[in-house]
Amino acid sequence: MTAFQNWDLFRLWPISFVLKLPLLDPVSPLFLRRYHMTIPNVKQLLDFTGKVVIVTGASSGIGAGIVQRFDEAGASVIAHANSNLDKAAAVAAQCKAAHAVQADLTTEIGVATLISEAVHAFGRVDVLINNAGIYPLHTLMDMSATDWDSVINANLRSAFLCTQAFARQVAAQGACANANAAIVNITSIEAENPAPMHSHYNASKGGLLMLTKAAANELAAQGIRVNAVAPGLIGRPGIEQAWPDGVQRWLKAAPLGRLGTPEDVADACLFLASSAARWITGISLTVDGGVMTHQIF
Repeated sequence: MTAFQNWDLFRLWPISFVLKLPLLDPVSPLFLRRYHMTIPNVKQLLDFTGKVVIVTGASSGIGAGIVQRFDEAGASVIAHANSNLDKAAAVAAQCKAAHAVQADLTTEIGVATLISEAVHAFGRVDVLINNAGIYPLHTLMDMSATDWDSVINANLRSAFLCTQAFARQVAAQGACANANAAIVNITSIEAENPAPMHSHYNASKGGLLMLTKAAANELAAQGIRVNAVAPGLIGRPGIEQAWPDGVQRWLKAAPLGRLGTPEDVADACLFLASSAARWITGISLTVDGGVMTHQIF
């Protein structure tokens, strides 16, 4: 039976029965989300005017690129930093409406500060980009428990705490007002393809990928979509000199033949946070120039 036939049957139901259906209560948030959804004009899909976006780890690199692209899309942006507030402030200063915030996101107090600063500066929150993290190198045999904990805390615990605090703030704002709230977690292709000397990093990004899926399942009722972006090797100043062998191996492996840029990752975030992805949640979008398309055996 087609959807249209189902609808015809629905129209034939007694109105007294229809009005008793809780999902069709015209004042319920669920009804509004399911049946009163407005399909945006194509030109409006990446328009974030009036939206407030939090980007963690925004002092340089991918995070700075994400801040700049959301600013170009019309958003008000919180540029977070842990220890490099001056750099985050410089990034924010280049934007039309951005505010730099310093906070230790491995602590509940630090995360509460981040959310409260966003609300104080712009009145609400709409999008969270969990980008903050660290990337040290240790062999598994030589890694200390402190080394392990520092990476798990910075890359996974912080994302959990930010996701929880953001979701609570969205719920407090009201489901109807946040029908397109979104979280985008920056994972890595190493979440599914581990690299040597990165056991702690691999584990943290694999955990973040599963947190993405679990949060997508639980937070949909609050009108929050949760997705991930998994970048490959992203260029940065001096990387060719610091790691010439790795860069050359990457260039040979990438079908698209180049390193990624912060803007490549940022644009994927724009898509997943936008109305263009309004029926997408719980997925991981790989942004790696095609490296992961290779046969692995």
